[in-house]
Amino acid sequence: MEQLEGVVENITYQSADGGFVVFKLQPAGGRGTVAVVGHTGAPLVGEQLELAGEWVEHARFGRQFKMVSCKRVAPSTLKGIERFLASGVIRGIGPSTAARLVKHFGLQALEVLEQAPHRLVEVEGIGTKKAAMIRESYAAQAEMREVMLFLELHGVTGAYAAKIYANYGSFAIDVLQENPYRLAEEVAGIGFRTADQIATSLGLDRNHPGRLAAGIQYALLQTAQAGHSCVPEDMLVAETAKLLSVDRAEVAEQLTLMLKQGQLFVEDLHGMTLIYPRYLYYAEKRVAERLIALRDHARQVGGGDFDGIVARWEEQSGVRLAEAQRQAVEWSLAHGVLVLTGGPGTGKTVTVKGILEVLEGQGFKILLGAPTGRAAKRLSEATGREAVTVHRLLESTGGVEGVPVFLRDEENPLDADVVIVDEVSMMDVSLMAYFLQAVLDGCRVVLVGDVDQLPAVGPGSVLKDIIRSETVPVVRLTEVFRQAGESMIVLNAHRINRGAAPDCQSSPDFQFREIAGSEQASQAIVALCRDELTRQGFDCFRDIQVLSPMHRLECGVENLNKLLQAALNPAEEEKPAILGVNQVLREGDKVMQVRNNYNKGVFNGDIGFIAGVDDGQVTVRFPDNEVSYERKELDELHLAYAMSVHKSQGSEYPVVVMPLVPGHHIMLQRNLLYTAVTRAKVMVVLLGTRAALNTALSNDRTRRRYSLLAERLRGEGLC
Repeated sequence: MEQLEGVVENITYQSADGGFVVFKLQPAGGRGTVAVVGHTGAPLVGEQLELAGEWVEHARFGRQFKMVSCKRVAPSTLKGIERFLASGVIRGIGPSTAARLVKHFGLQALEVLEQAPHRLVEVEGIGTKKAAMIRESYAAQAEMREVMLFLELHGVTGAYAAKIYANYGSFAIDVLQENPYRLAEEVAGIGFRTADQIATSLGLDRNHPGRLAAGIQYALLQTAQAGHSCVPEDMLVAETAKLLSVDRAEVAEQLTLMLKQGQLFVEDLHGMTLIYPRYLYYAEKRVAERLIALRDHARQVGGGDFDGIVARWEEQSGVRLAEAQRQAVEWSLAHGVLVLTGGPGTGKTVTVKGILEVLEGQGFKILLGAPTGRAAKRLSEATGREAVTVHRLLESTGGVEGVPVFLRDEENPLDADVVIVDEVSMMDVSLMAYFLQAVLDGCRVVLVGDVDQLPAVGPGSVLKDIIRSETVPVVRLTEVFRQAGESMIVLNAHRINRGAAPDCQSSPDFQFREIAGSEQASQAIVALCRDELTRQGFDCFRDIQVLSPMHRLECGVENLNKLLQAALNPAEEEKPAILGVNQVLREGDKVMQVRNNYNKGVFNGDIGFIAGVDDGQVTVRFPDNEVSYERKELDELHLAYAMSVHKSQGSEYPVVVMPLVPGHHIMLQRNLLYTAVTRAKVMVVLLGTRAALNTALSNDRTRRRYSLLAERLRGEGLC
C-alpha cells in the first residue's frame, strides 16, 4: 500500500449521502495536483492529509489515488493555515479574515483559536460578538472532527460525523461507546446496518441485548416498508435471527422483554400472535374507533326523504343517475361514513358531484381532499370546487424526525360538516389515522377510490380492509358509461381487471408493440418519447409519462431516467448541473420528491421542474410552490421522466408508456398493469413481449398484507 501526503486544494465531488468524495491534493514538495477518490466524508479545503492507498487508472478520468485510509494533520505552513481558515468551515472566517488572522498570529493562528480565542479581538474587524461566534464554531468543528476520527478508527465513514454530532453534541462519543444502536432510532440517515457495523468494531457481542432489540425493531421497520401493519411473531423471530445470525431463542427472549416493557404491541387472533410497532398499533386502533364513531353519529337530514331530495336535484341539474349512483347519493345523506369505489368510466366523478351538490343543498359545509397534489388537482377540476392535499387539509406545519405535525387534530378539528376524500386506495393507515382524528363527531366522511388499484406504498390496506369488514356502507360502481369507441383505454382497463387480454388492434389509443429484448425496448421508449409522440403534438415533459414495474435492470426506472434525460434534456456547457445520488440533476429536469418533507411543504410523489442550479443549491418549481434544496438534501429528489407504477397513483397523464419485459416478471401482476393503464387519458403504449403481458394478466395473486383493521371494525375479540 502506497503513502501520499499533501494539502487539500479543492473538493471536486461529494455524494449527497457524504459516503464518497473526489478531491484535488497538492502533494508535499510536488508540483501540480493529483485526484484522490475515496469512500469517506469530504476533507476540509486547506487540510493537510496523510493518505494510504493505491494508484489506479480510470478509463475516463485518468490517473487517480484510491484512498483506503486517511489521517488528518493540522496544517503547518502559513499558506496551509490560511487556506484551512478560508475554506468557510468556521463561521465568521472568510478569505479576508483568514488572511488577517495569519498575518497577525502567524503559525500560532490555530493554537490561538483553540487555546486563547479571547485574543481574536486583536485582529482588525473582529469584535467581541464575532470572536464568540468564531470560538463556538471552531470548538464545534474540533468536537465533530473528534467524532469523525473515532468513526474512521472503527471502520465507519466519517461522513456520518456531522449527523451524529448534530444529534448528541459533545456527548456523541459517549453515546457511540455506550449504545451505538441508538443511532439507528435517533439519527436520520443512519440505519441499523451502520449502527451494527460501529457496534461490531467496538467489540459488542453478537447477542448483546441492545443488538437484539435493535434487530427486532429493524425487522419490524422492514415489515412496515413492505406494507404490513403487523407481523406474525414466528415470522418476526425468524427474520430477526436470520438478520443477526443468532439463535431464535435469544431473539424470542428479547422480544418477550420488549413486549413487557411496552416497546412493542401484540394482538392474538385465532391462535396467531401478531406483533406491531407502537405507532402502527395505535394508528390502526384509531382508524377503527373513529370510523365506527363517525358512522354512528351522523346528523340526520331531510326528514328521511332521501329519495325525494335526490329526485329534486336530478330535475334541477338535468342529470340522470344510474341505480348505483343514486344509491350512493342517497346513502351520503343517510350515513355518517360512505365508501364509493369503482373503476374508470363507471361514473365516480358524476356521483361525487351529485353527492357534493345534494349535501350543499342541505346546508352542509364541505371540504375536499386527496392524498397527493396531483390527485387533489384532478378532484378540483372534476367538481369545480377547491380541493387540497390531506396534508394541507390537516395544516401540516413541519415534522420532527420524520413524524408529521398537524395543526388540525381532535383538539382543533376540521371546520366542516362533510369531508370527501378521493384516491383513498393511496392512503396508508398512519395518514388515515391523522385524518380521522381531525374529523369532528357528527361530520360525514365520504371515501372515494378504486379498490382494484395497487394498495398504498405505506403500511396497511385501508380501503380494502374497510370494504372487507362489511361494517361501513359501500357502493361499488360497475356499469361502464363511456362507449368503447370513445375510450379504448377504459374498455381495456376493465378487460385487464378481469384477466382478459386488452384489444390492441382496434384503436391507436391503445397499442402493444412487440419487442424481444430489454435493450431494444428501452431504446424504443426513448425514440417514442423524443420523436414520434412529440411529432404528434405531445409535450415530452408534461404530457408523456413512462411507467415501469421495477427500479432496476435495462427497462427499470433508474436506467430509463438516465436515457430519457440524455435524450430530452442533454448536457450543455451553459446549462447548470449538479451531481446528486447516482444521478445528475440539470436545469430543466423533471424531478419527483421521494419522501415527505413537512418543513418544506412537499410530499412523496410531488412532481416539479428544476428551475435553477446555483452554488450547490437546487431550486425546484412545483405546481403550488418553489422549493430550494441544499446539496445534502438532494437525495430527496429523483429524476421523473420515468417512475414506478406505485408512484404514479392518483395521477393522470395524456400518454402512458410502459415496458413489459421478462426481466420484470417478479413484479408483473394484474393490479399493477391495471393501475398503470388507468393513469392514461388519451393513449397507452405498451412495449415488450407477449409472454410478459400474459404473465401480468394471469398473475392475480396480490401479496397478503398483515393488518387487523377489518377485524377491529367488526369488533372481533382482539387482546
